[in-house]
Amino acid sequence: MKILFIGDVVGKPGRRVVKKYLPELIKEHQIDVTIVNGENAAHGKGITRKLYDELRRAGADVITLGNHAFSKRELLDDLADLEYLVRPINLIPTDIGISTKVLEVKGMTLAISSVMGDVFMDNVYESPYDAMNTILDTVEADCHLVDFHGEATAEKQTFVHLFKEYCVAIIGTHTHVQTADESIFDGCAYISDVGMCGVIESILGRDIDEVIDRTIHGIKTHYTIANGPAMLNGLIIEVENGRATSVERLNIRETSK
Repeated sequence: MKILFIGDVVGKPGRRVVKKYLPELIKEHQIDVTIVNGENAAHGKGITRKLYDELRRAGADVITLGNHAFSKRELLDDLADLEYLVRPINLIPTDIGISTKVLEVKGMTLAISSVMGDVFMDNVYESPYDAMNTILDTVEADCHLVDFHGEATAEKQTFVHLFKEYCVAIIGTHTHVQTADESIFDGCAYISDVGMCGVIESILGRDIDEVIDRTIHGIKTHYTIANGPAMLNGLIIEVENGRATSVERLNIRETSK
């Protein structure tokens, strides 16, 4: 089994590089299942049904979310119909949407779950460790893959060493900065943060001047997505007999828009 995980898609430039590169990546690497974090797809915060459909058409089998999962209120009316959209299990409110999607892949069942860290994060109902125990107690699958959406690297590393025995992959998202620590621990693929799909010369995909005006000069601004060449960050995981055997980090950069 080959799994491709694509990092946080930030606004229109992020969606552009996903549509530009993802179909060829799936073909070139003979990917069996593709997971895309789409929680920033709608102008940097949240996702809509239209953008869910757009990412699915580009090749996403499952779309995971994070702390901005419910930023677009119209999404709440559509969640029941979006069966491949996975929200963090421990994000308040906890009673809407699904937090795990189980797929049949190459004769095996793969459970794809979203868990949110609670260090420097808001609206978290319970610790990621308790949340993961709930998933393991209630979801039957041959393999578990977790999108761990959190700020703190130490929290993510603690999580992988607690649950590596039960998971085939634990992939960090949220910081938008790709880390160079891709590893396999006892058959569990891991990276602290897979990175983002967004503009290269930016602040986490956001316009640099707008962030400086808000942060340094105290000017009230609107969230502005950066403009320019973008990159696609991701991770390819190869699985044999229910355990990860290799990981390959992806960083594909546009030379022009």
